[in-house]
Formats: sequence, C-alpha cells, structure tokens
Amino acid sequence: MNTYIKLPAVLLLEDGTIYHGKAAGKIGTTTGEICFNTGMTGYQEIFTDPSYFGQIMVTTNSHIGNYGIHKDEVESDNIKIAGLVCKNFNITYSRKQADTSIQDYFQDEHIVGISDVDTRSLVRHIRDKGAMNAIISSEILDIEELKLKLAAVPSMDGLELSSKVSTKEAYEYGNKDAAKRVAVLDLGVKKNILRNFDSRGVFSKVFPAKTTFAEMENWNPDGYFISNGPGDPSAMPYAIETVKAVLASGKPLFGICLGHQLLALANDIRTMKMFNGHRGLNHPVKNVIINHCEVTSQNHGFGVVPDDVRNSDKVEITHINLNDQSIEGIRVKGKKAFSVQYHPESSPGPHDSRYLFDDFVAMLN
Repeated sequence: MNTYIKLPAVLLLEDGTIYHGKAAGKIGTTTGEICFNTGMTGYQEIFTDPSYFGQIMVTTNSHIGNYGIHKDEVESDNIKIAGLVCKNFNITYSRKQADTSIQDYFQDEHIVGISDVDTRSLVRHIRDKGAMNAIISSEILDIEELKLKLAAVPSMDGLELSSKVSTKEAYEYGNKDAAKRVAVLDLGVKKNILRNFDSRGVFSKVFPAKTTFAEMENWNPDGYFISNGPGDPSAMPYAIETVKAVLASGKPLFGICLGHQLLALANDIRTMKMFNGHRGLNHPVKNVIINHCEVTSQNHGFGVVPDDVRNSDKVEITHINLNDQSIEGIRVKGKKAFSVQYHPESSPGPHDSRYLFDDFVAMLN
C-alpha cells in the first residue's frame, strides 16, 4: 500500500499549468473539471455527494484521510468525485470507529488521486483563472500525451449528468405509515435529505430523474422534492417540464441546489456557469424574509442569473449570499413552491438551515 503512495503523479490543468506530486488511491488516469472545497471536515460525505460527479476535487484542508472511512458516513452508494487532489493523504487514521483507510477505500472504488501538491498555490490559481478541466495520472507522466487526453474532455457547460447518477428504479424511504408522503425526483439526491424527511414523519418515494409528473402523481404524494445533482441545469429540459407540471398542480414543491436552478428555469429565469462556484461549509447567507443570517454548506458550479430574478414577476428573493450577493433562495408567488441554492441537510456542515425542511413539511398539511 505504501508503495503506491510513493509513486510519482502529475496534475495537468487545461491552461497548461503542471503540478507534480505522489500517487494516491488507484494507480491510473482520470479527468474532469477541477474545483475546490474549503471544508475542514466531512471529506467522505464530499467524496460521495452525487453533485460532484465528473469533477476533480481539491481539498483545502491539509490532512485528508486522518480519521479514516466509516461505512455509514456516505451520501450515496459509492464515490462520485472523478479524482482527488490534496496536500497530505493520510493512510494511517486515528478513529477507532473507522472501517478502513482512505487508500483502501480509493483502491476498492477505483479512484485516482494525487497528494503532496501545494494546494494553496493551486486554489489561488483556480480562483484567478476560473473553473477548467484537468487530468491526474500516476501511470502516464508524459505531458504531451496528457495534453492530448485532456483536450478530448468535454466542458461541464452544457453537460447533462443527472441521469447518470440517478436511481435506475424507484424506491421508498422511511415509515410507510407516516402521515405525509413526498415524491423525490432524484437528480443526484443525498441520503441525508431523505433522513431529514424521515425524521420529520415524512415517507418518501424516490423516482428516477426522467420520471414524468404523471407517473409520480400516480403515487398520490402530498408534495414534491426536486433534488441536488451534477451538470448543467439548462441541459435538462425533461426536468424543467416536470417542475412546470408540479407547479401547475398546485402541490407543495421544495428544491435544493440543482432543484433551485430548475425551479428558476421553470419560471423563465436563466442559469449560468459560475467563474468558480461555491463549495464549502461556511458560506454566509441572509434570509431576507425574516432578516436572519445563517452559515451554510454549499456545492454548486452553476447559479441563477441575478438580474433575471430581480426582474421577474413570478418569483421573489428569499435568500442572498453575503459574500457575492448571488441569489441563494426564491419562492414562487401565489404557489407553495420554494428553493435554495445551498444544502440545508448539512452533511457535512452546520445545521443553521434545517428549518427549511420544517417549512416544507408545514406546507404539506
């Protein structure tokens, strides 16, 4: 195992920038859009978040793997990131409750990574230059060969990815005898969202991404949840039509992250690819309706166009980001429908925003 960690590896960015380091995880080659997360903990939840599908993750915390891997601390059935870039890849872990090391975890899941990289320098570079594609390899060290492989990687802009991570078959979650039922459109749903519904006495049925409104309505839910997920929301006309149908039905609707963007698109509000995106556990957001601030967990590379929201006669702003004034929440006028750009299920992250689940459950009555 230690032999692998000592092998050389290389990270090549789309703009030609090169970082050398050591192999982490499986020996191989991987590609994707590079992004960074500023969270100080919760690396396993980040690895398994379906919203990161197709992305190479840079972790800004200097130690990754130091408390090991626990089989219950996952947000989906397997690792979703395309690859990992970190400073220290800690094979030895301190927590007695852990089931395995990060090295064994990555090898079992066929994940390629690179460690011993100056992540401070890398993050500063990405912040200045913006999101871009990248390639990691511990089997190919020839830069020209890597450039050819990287050139073939498609841009995240315009990619539809939710259908790749969504469940293939509908399934149920929670207590069948619960008083309330919510249909979940799975575009990359995190397990902790379902746990939050269950803990509030809501029985969920999770449907594949391309399920029609009519199919979900046959289950007779009290409301609808539109989940988080990866990719470009504007490349998902099937989901936009589903959201429009839910709105037309008048039943309560709650959207998180990608679900927020789709609710906007269903109301003629455009989305855009962000220069860097928001990924971390400490983003300040203001609820402008109740004049309350909360610290939030975030993970998104797309957002809604602020001027479109401000000029819309269909929706009103409920939340704004205090760092850059981006739109973090909307609700539809005259409807029981609202959404937020961030992650109130907070896995990982603070619990400041879990009241949003209570607000939605109250709408189901």
